[in-house]
Amino acid sequence: MTTERHYFKSDELSMHTEVQLCTPTQEGEYEIILAATLFHPQGGGQPSDVGSIAGVKVKRVFQNGEQIVHLTGHPVAVGSALIEVCPETRRLHTQLHSAGHLIGCYGELAGWRPVKAHHWPGEARVVFENDGATTALPADELAQQIQSWIVTDLPRHTSLQAGQRQIGFGHLPAHPCGGTHVLSTGQIGQVNITRIKEKKGQVSVHYELAPA
Repeated sequence: MTTERHYFKSDELSMHTEVQLCTPTQEGEYEIILAATLFHPQGGGQPSDVGSIAGVKVKRVFQNGEQIVHLTGHPVAVGSALIEVCPETRRLHTQLHSAGHLIGCYGELAGWRPVKAHHWPGEARVVFENDGATTALPADELAQQIQSWIVTDLPRHTSLQAGQRQIGFGHLPAHPCGGTHVLSTGQIGQVNITRIKEKKGQVSVHYELAPA
């Protein structure tokens, strides 16, 4: 049983789908399997969406093979149901994830190779290894360039290369990614580089969104 991942191709936050399974867990929760979902599961450096299925709160979403599992505190009836993704949580996750891509692009252009990223609120960072860079990553210049790309409002573009989903903004390089992103960089807002840490040959750029 495979869940259709509509979040790959749609930015919609509500739709009707079919509840296929509702299985109780030993912890007193319920694992819901849908025929198709708009909920992004935890993974790829991004937290899961939250929201509701037929009015029942979705606490967490995770991947189990080809299935997307929606964890709830109450049962949901099998059959047709309206699913709704929380817009505030989705917006924050897309802003942080897209900001991380811009930081990754800046690092690449400066000769650093992004090797890991974590886009969780309060913990956001992109980790680089030297790929021919002759200078360190300056926090001030990095922040200025990121904000310039945001102000320019570069549009998001999505493509498939060798069957792999690619996400890019404007003229910047696209990268393989299964996460959710803003429609254009102007939706990210102000990004603050909080610190740059060097350890064991890697450089971690920590960042956060400024309050709106």
